[in-house]
Amino acid sequence: MTSLPRRRVGTSDVEVSQLSLGSWHTYDRMDFADAVTMIRTAVAAGVNLFDVGVYGIPGMAPVFTDVLWSAIMRASGIPREEYLVSAKLWIEGFDDERGFRPQLTNAFLRGGFDYADLVILGDLRDAEVELEDLVDDLSGLARAGLVRAWGVNNWSATNIRALREIAAARGVDGPQIAQLKYSVARRSIPDGEPFAKLFAEGFTMQASDVLEGGILTGRTDLTREVGRDPGAVRDAIARSTAGLVELAEKLGTSAARLAVAFTLTHPANVTTLFGATKLAQLEDNLAAVDLVEQVGADELRALVEPFWADRGVVDPEGP
Repeated sequence: MTSLPRRRVGTSDVEVSQLSLGSWHTYDRMDFADAVTMIRTAVAAGVNLFDVGVYGIPGMAPVFTDVLWSAIMRASGIPREEYLVSAKLWIEGFDDERGFRPQLTNAFLRGGFDYADLVILGDLRDAEVELEDLVDDLSGLARAGLVRAWGVNNWSATNIRALREIAAARGVDGPQIAQLKYSVARRSIPDGEPFAKLFAEGFTMQASDVLEGGILTGRTDLTREVGRDPGAVRDAIARSTAGLVELAEKLGTSAARLAVAFTLTHPANVTTLFGATKLAQLEDNLAAVDLVEQVGADELRALVEPFWADRGVVDPEGP
């Protein structure tokens, strides 16, 4: 496997590995020693970005995957300056007086770090918040040295453009990246015209939900929570999985590696986010970089075209 290339997040000074590891429903399902081995292997292969969210919601059972990640990183012995942390901030928890700082402080406490290389704002949904307040607060956190760059998760192209225009008017850095659902099955938003215009201006993307909770690996018996299902196409995705597995076999690879490789062909995608609970899964996904080289980006995109499930169903503008 070749060493992972790094790409710049927007116009920031943050350079991320082409593949990155997430924490949702991951480390709390692993043996601790196995997790340490997996993290060391990932970093040795060139992975430098870890997405670490605080997923606990009042009234629900507490989640500790981010706390476990902190312990895993300490046990791995990898110095903080050798990896990047992407933290999640939730719009619903934005405080009119204190902004995002309480959330960020809690993320630092649980994750064992004292600044975030990247923060991703959660879905906007119907939250009653002024976009100007978000830009002002995040620029303040950046000035304080707590945040290096920021982006959003599954926002519409229109709202992202509004954030960028507000930031430009204030003379501060705006959002540099969008974490978007992107896979062989869900392509309408990142491949659509509204986001193409943003990408042409230097805006970037992080591909997420790339294996559809494991469905695109050939496993259709879901046993854990997975992401939302825009367009209600998940059943259609599950029905098409056998064909994807068959295509992967013809190429001499796995469905998971093929699915990850597809995401690497998007020119605006600077890093693809995935979760792994086994060393073999990590190694299979890492090999996706070489698969793109072997098959060719254009050919690979053409081969998986029949598995595009949300075409004509989901608005390319985004949520």
